[in-house]
Amino acid sequence: MTVDVRALDPADFDQWYGAVERVFGGVPEEPELEAFWRTVIDPARCLAAYDGPTVVGTTQTFALPVEVPGGGLVPTGAISAVGVAATHRRRGILRSMMWAQLDVLHEEGVPLAVLTASEAGIYGRFGFGLATQQMALEIDSSRVRVEVPGDGDDVTLRYVPVDEAASVCEAVYGRAAGTRAGRFLRTPGWERHPLLDPVGFRDGGSPAQCVLASRGGEVVGYVRFHTKPVWDAAGPKGVVTLRDIGADDPAVYAVLWRFLCDIDLTSTVKAGNRPVDDPLLHLVSDVRRCGVRVRDGMYVRPVSVGDALASRTYSVPVDVVFEVADAFCGWNGGRWRLSGDSKGAVCSRTADVADVSLSVRELGAAYLGGVSLASLAAAGRVRELREGALTEASVAFTTPVAPWLPHGF
Repeated sequence: MTVDVRALDPADFDQWYGAVERVFGGVPEEPELEAFWRTVIDPARCLAAYDGPTVVGTTQTFALPVEVPGGGLVPTGAISAVGVAATHRRRGILRSMMWAQLDVLHEEGVPLAVLTASEAGIYGRFGFGLATQQMALEIDSSRVRVEVPGDGDDVTLRYVPVDEAASVCEAVYGRAAGTRAGRFLRTPGWERHPLLDPVGFRDGGSPAQCVLASRGGEVVGYVRFHTKPVWDAAGPKGVVTLRDIGADDPAVYAVLWRFLCDIDLTSTVKAGNRPVDDPLLHLVSDVRRCGVRVRDGMYVRPVSVGDALASRTYSVPVDVVFEVADAFCGWNGGRWRLSGDSKGAVCSRTADVADVSLSVRELGAAYLGGVSLASLAAAGRVRELREGALTEASVAFTTPVAPWLPHGF
């Protein structure tokens, strides 16, 4: 039979969900995790590839506004649950689903699409560029010390049950809005994401714990984490695993990290997803003993080049004509003039001579400010057509802090 990609029939949602689970390993999710996903997934935003009555391919989007350079929030389709049944590979189903998904977003007027990739090599062919990276750490806390700006004596710490502290932790997260591109606005339901605590998340450690930092009676930071007791013949070698951390100022941030590294009976602190320019790198006494590793984070694709480029600001004035190639979404192809600065931008079609030539994938990679157009040019993926235009655009696109996706979707 011919495989048909179309909107999911709501009556088939359980079959669709089961198909997603099978593609991602076939192990049923823990009830807490499944309950969360069933709460935030909207069946009306799901697509399915049908072979007769059987769902053999899945994809869907979350409507999660993403923070862009300048601090604004841009409507974004966060694509997730993408998979094709192993019985139906190499039939062009993934390509058909991705095209249908992007077409839906285009019809809705959504400027951006983003995703995280189970395998890094998949989505470049569909115009997604790697826009953020994430840093993992494994700190030898028996040897590494954390320096606190000042002394931090005015900051007090206390344990609070995770659920009881949820609202004040979310308030700290909210106060950081506008400080780093790549963060999502946590729309209703998503405030539960940081609180998920299935056993599979713990790596043999404790249930999630929370410590609040206060100054003058006001909560100014938090950290959520697990502890795992480990012993050998020489004594305790426990592990602390960071869930997430937030602070209103540098001193509070350092105090919380110092706390993690000083927990009794532990000698290792692990963190799986931190920004690549995390201030912690400048607070530790020995970065070599922090086991720093970097991997890909979020991939970004302009669904509408003009609207996407006009939705962010630029660090210096820029006036550049881009020749954009987009074989997958033909409506983006052609020349676009971008004019903007730190206050705003406009981007519209033009017949003027192009200054820089690139594909939509490179625009996606550079969009959040963490990837330099000049570095992409050095890789042969961007061409300068007017002398000086590449430097102008590269400087304008970059941001003072690296973009970062705090959690998956």
